[in-house]
Amino acid sequence: MATVKLRKKGQTQREIAQALGMDRSTVSHYLNGRNLSKDSIEVAELVVNMCPKDFLLFTHTLLKDKDRTRIIIQTCQKNRYEGKVKNSCIGCGLCVDTCLMKAVVLNDLKAQIDFEWCCGCLICVEMCPTNSIEIKEVVD
Repeated sequence: MATVKLRKKGQTQREIAQALGMDRSTVSHYLNGRNLSKDSIEVAELVVNMCPKDFLLFTHTLLKDKDRTRIIIQTCQKNRYEGKVKNSCIGCGLCVDTCLMKAVVLNDLKAQIDFEWCCGCLICVEMCPTNSIEIKEVVD
């Protein structure tokens, strides 16, 4: 599913293969409908439709690679998320350390969230000792 979406965004087979850590011929097979069964498509759709946290953790567990996980999650996620960090943030960095999407950074000892990368998994919210982070789904 990620290969098709990246292709629709204008990436070449070589770029897709490099981003996803796949052989270029495998990408070509997927894009041309080979190596796909109805069952594998159904499984992929089930995975993509998991709650954001489960989708993220499942994908990371399978790939064991943060960069490829980030690309797949960002490419396939269906919703956008926004939020804010309250002034009660103490800059402890737990949110930064636990964010698999690398969407949280510390700036002047306060967490900041890059919502282009935020997948809405809420791991940062769960880890925050001061309950300073709020993430909400953006409804278009």
